[in-house]
Amino acid sequence: MTSLFIKRVTLRNYKSVRACQFDLPNLAFFVGPNGSGKSNFLDAFRFVSDSLKTSLDHALRDRGTIKEVRRRSGGHPNHFAIRLDFQLAGRKSGHLSFRVGAKPNNRFEVQAEECRIFDPSTPLDDHYYEVVSGEVQKASKEVMPAALSDRLFLVAASGLQEFRPVFDALSSIEVYNLNPNMIGALQKPDPGDLLRRDGGNLASVLSHLSDKDQKHINGYLSRIFKGLSSTKTKALGSMETIEFRQVVKGQKYPWQFDAASMSDGTLRALGILVAIFQGLRKSNDMPLLVGLEEPEMALHPAAAGVLLGALRDAASHTQILVTSHSPDLLDDEDLEPESIFAVDNIDGITYIAGIDEAGKQMIRERLFTAGELLRDNQLATDASALSEISDDRQLKLFDADDK
Repeated sequence: MTSLFIKRVTLRNYKSVRACQFDLPNLAFFVGPNGSGKSNFLDAFRFVSDSLKTSLDHALRDRGTIKEVRRRSGGHPNHFAIRLDFQLAGRKSGHLSFRVGAKPNNRFEVQAEECRIFDPSTPLDDHYYEVVSGEVQKASKEVMPAALSDRLFLVAASGLQEFRPVFDALSSIEVYNLNPNMIGALQKPDPGDLLRRDGGNLASVLSHLSDKDQKHINGYLSRIFKGLSSTKTKALGSMETIEFRQVVKGQKYPWQFDAASMSDGTLRALGILVAIFQGLRKSNDMPLLVGLEEPEMALHPAAAGVLLGALRDAASHTQILVTSHSPDLLDDEDLEPESIFAVDNIDGITYIAGIDEAGKQMIRERLFTAGELLRDNQLATDASALSEISDDRQLKLFDADDK
């Protein structure tokens, strides 16, 4: 079983990222120092999801208007662009790409948008549209919804059965920056369909997981924190919390603790495990891609190996992208070098690429782990890959440009 969803990502002028383009594996680690732009890269995926679930205007305002999203530089680029090449269920593949340009008074327009879905086994069954500044230029169907220049056309096209799977898949993307304070506080019950970005509905989500899935999560949690035996959702009046059961030496039964009594590391670890394993329910609403911001934060270094095992396990059903600057998380000689991407920031510009061939070779030959190379500051970006996109105009964003 494969979890591959986003096959390739292309960004131009998104926040601090001037240009990047590379293929993604099921489990990818983006490694670099604080402030290098790892979070900006991951936010591009959340931006696509937010733009579809809410609106493009809301996604931009949530980030401080288009001025804060397009890359700042002396050249003042007036646009940013994103392309995601995807693999859907079955044999269907395709891509969504769009370019958003700035206009006076913090206004904006979708200068170009393109979506294409195809199945290699049925070449005539090709669905597509091309939109320029609010006008549909080409489409596989004679009758298409009206286009507006201030929103992504895929939202309107999602009313057509051909494009609905793309909308559902891309809008399901979730990027998590879990907040222990939100997890530890009393929570209002909700449907528990999907874990919120900060973990503020963790109790509800946990209660909706099957007993089998909860045992799976508790198994990893008990390996990360010795003595923790189980967790469950506990009602307190009209609110909810998470009850932790911990084995205490000399006591016949485990002691019970509410979430507010647990450490930040414990709460974050549970949040991470629920985030990556919630997809076991295989609901249509479950994320096909999960992004995690520094999941090793507040964990003891000895727990990093267990966390890595959980990430690998979850990557069999959900594509996972991880930002990190922890050598401990990468201290595994079986870690594929192709899963590691180096992130650097030079003069305010973020550079992202796979690690250089020398680093890959040392990892393949098990001379060093990726964590050891990171400790020695030897995880470098592949210069040849960066040179191929040194001019961001070389990036392939729209198939229509080839015609």
